[in-house]
Amino acid sequence: MPTTPLPLRGLDDALVQQYHRDGFLIIENVFRPDEVASLLEAVEHGDRVAKTTVAPKDATGKAAKLAIWFETGTDIWSALSTNPRLVNNVRILLGEEIAFFHGKVILKEARTGGAWEWHQDYGYWYDQGFAFPRLISASTALDPATRENGCLEVLRGSHRLGRVTHGAFGGQTGIDPVRIKALEPLFERVYCEMKPGSVLFFHSNLLHCSGPNLSAKHRRSVIMCYNALTNPLLQIGYKDSMGLTSRAETHACPVGPDDGILRAAGR
Repeated sequence: MPTTPLPLRGLDDALVQQYHRDGFLIIENVFRPDEVASLLEAVEHGDRVAKTTVAPKDATGKAAKLAIWFETGTDIWSALSTNPRLVNNVRILLGEEIAFFHGKVILKEARTGGAWEWHQDYGYWYDQGFAFPRLISASTALDPATRENGCLEVLRGSHRLGRVTHGAFGGQTGIDPVRIKALEPLFERVYCEMKPGSVLFFHSNLLHCSGPNLSAKHRRSVIMCYNALTNPLLQIGYKDSMGLTSRAETHACPVGPDDGILRAAGR
């Protein structure tokens, strides 16, 4: 599908309007090959990913691995989460100041990587206590994302449905397949094929899924999630299907240096 290079001064009005119409936006060449290589090095050899990986099962029993964390710090993942190419453009899309929510690495390994069932991110985060769906995810491709290796699939404009009821399917939380089958004809299904270094920005109510990786090539990506700073996090003690409660930061997300990824990697 067509993608757009990141404008030098950030997202312009036309791209912002496209995001609000479609619920997502793919921008290519946000991160350079040397930055992507540094992030992959951290995936394969870093402590944070190794220590935080969980593996919920899809409906067929395949493991859909991810590593997740809820705080910024001084490592390469914190450098990515505070990178101005993400933070400033999420601010533009939300139209307000933002807070860091969490980061996660998606590990869809060759031939064994499980699917992610149809869901909305706010389907999880509502139960974690966020009052409004004023949250955005920014997914950076670290490997080529293709149909063959289980790229993200979205229903264009489906964020306008509002929150849809979620339930347990396999070891994941998702939307009833019967309802998805009825909803699909209302929207265009888009396969978000991406080159390494491209970023997919998407709304927390956008319906999305991804198939299993039956190919010989890994599909790894890293997703940084942000909350509007004024979006209340209700203290209701709920947990999502993985037993997680939200610990979103309550201060404005800092904006780090543009070369922070390479600095953190010692390059």
